[in-house]
Amino acid sequence: MITAPIFRQMTRVICPFFLCCAVASTAARAQPKRFRPAPEYAQIGKPDQQEGAKILREFQARGLYSGQNYIEFEFVIMPRRGDEKIVPGRMWSSRTDKGPISRLVLFPGQTHRELRLLVQSGPEPAAWQWRADSPTVQKMDTAAFFQPLAETDVTLFDLQLSFLYWRDFVFEGVSKLRGRPAHVFLLYPPSGVATEKSNLTGVRVYLDTQYSAPVQFEELGADAAVLKTVSVVDLKKIGDQWLVKSIDFRDETTRNKSRFSMTGAKTGADFSSVLFEPANLSESIAPPPVDQIQKIGL
Repeated sequence: MITAPIFRQMTRVICPFFLCCAVASTAARAQPKRFRPAPEYAQIGKPDQQEGAKILREFQARGLYSGQNYIEFEFVIMPRRGDEKIVPGRMWSSRTDKGPISRLVLFPGQTHRELRLLVQSGPEPAAWQWRADSPTVQKMDTAAFFQPLAETDVTLFDLQLSFLYWRDFVFEGVSKLRGRPAHVFLLYPPSGVATEKSNLTGVRVYLDTQYSAPVQFEELGADAAVLKTVSVVDLKKIGDQWLVKSIDFRDETTRNKSRFSMTGAKTGADFSSVLFEPANLSESIAPPPVDQIQKIGL
């Protein structure tokens, strides 16, 4: 039998518990449900999702490039209004057990403007930076992945391609893009990304069916409106490898555009692993000898 004193003790314990539950339940009901873009299937009938998962896994295992490469490039900034600007850069790329990794330098050799970045792609993306005006290597948080780099419309999120490793996705089938067939995927951001970029509701990716390489991706916002379009414009074969020659990054809200243009490259390099250690970003790295770099006209 529950006596009055015991009942009062239970009340002091149970009532706060149920009060907390009621508050939590009310908060859950009050929180708006996050928008989730609906798939746009590219064919009659739902595509084979297991086949789509296999295609995506094969890309993840292979990545964009094989081996190690050195690339010289320019970001050409083309605002809707105003003059064009050019941001020169260099990139060393390789692969670790965590996925593709790149070391980039913007404004190389410009004492007060140089920016060095170490960008780790894969299922656990990460990035570090060294700036000429703050010569301490800093690990960047997720919020910084969505900030434009050096007056461009390009972000670390664009460069990492980490969305290609998101677990929640739908295979939309095969569609034609600029006259070529492409596998189309709609990928949904995990909670950590959704928290830092609340207006990002998904990314639609087009992978060329022959080369299994990204040819375009679209960052989606509310009501599935396209926030940004990133398109591979041209390729260039260097040695035995095809490299991206130019990519357009277009902000669909401002209509500003930045273009990545490769100006030189060396494939089949043999870089020391220390080049891709965060602590070594503070050290300046010389490019390969000039006679080893194939120059590319714009």
